[in-house]
Amino acid sequence: MIDHVAISDLSTRHGFVTDLFSDTKATEHFLSDAQIASFRENGFVGPISLLSPPQIDALLEELDGFCDPEHPGCELWYEYHRNESNDPDNILFHALGAWRIGPAFHDALWNPRFTRPASQLLGGAVRFWHDQIFSKPARHGGPIAWHQDYSYWTRTAPMNHLTCWIALDDATEENGCIQYIPESHHWDLLPMADLAGDLDSIRELLTDEQKDRLAKPVPLEAKAGQASFHHPMLLHGSSANRSNRPRRAMVINVILDGVCSLSDEPLLARTEPIPSGSPLEGQFFPLLFDPANTTTPGSNA
Repeated sequence: MIDHVAISDLSTRHGFVTDLFSDTKATEHFLSDAQIASFRENGFVGPISLLSPPQIDALLEELDGFCDPEHPGCELWYEYHRNESNDPDNILFHALGAWRIGPAFHDALWNPRFTRPASQLLGGAVRFWHDQIFSKPARHGGPIAWHQDYSYWTRTAPMNHLTCWIALDDATEENGCIQYIPESHHWDLLPMADLAGDLDSIRELLTDEQKDRLAKPVPLEAKAGQASFHHPMLLHGSSANRSNRPRRAMVINVILDGVCSLSDEPLLARTEPIPSGSPLEGQFFPLLFDPANTTTPGSNA
């Protein structure tokens, strides 16, 4: 049962604010050597189980509330994009900043099933970058164009970033699961794509060999609560939801501790700026896990 937490900016709380993940043991859920090797070779690994049914239910309950643009805490979003459908079961939206508003989304950042594999793949202490929510309603949700995450994050460096995509519904090819182009994390950095545009809009920028690879994507089908991790340079996207059920997902983007700002402007809307050349830290970029420190906030020893 989740404790009731007053609507306030949860970014001031570094560590668990509920008991939702209290039964998750820190000694469990490390990646195998084979999984790590697969990530290094292909640029992604999954599916990996991260969430229990009660945790999924809590996240979906919060997500449903977020569909109302006037929900409590709505002023805390970094970004909030929502269609204008009058049908509550047919709302498409993409938002950044749920961890500041929803206790379940907040606590999911410190989930040991997530932080331990993230630390293995990053090679050290894990610091939060930002989160995302994607909701594709039945028969409506459009595609997410092929893109590399780091093309949107060049305001930070060095490139020691990692993305975790977590299914909150069963994700299949029919309802628009994430798809990867294996080994594309070795390609050069491509320009930013219009995520809401045509799935293949980036094709004209590719070499003939890359176009051949683009024609052979690997869909990552996952059960609700399962996740995949991918490299910030890996080309990925998703097709439209052609099914009769929704496809909702959360994304946690993290960095290796020590990644710095390259801008004197705020890195995210409604946050304080990190001076250029200074490491990301403080209220909006908390340390999630340090393998050298068992007292990391939120850790379940």
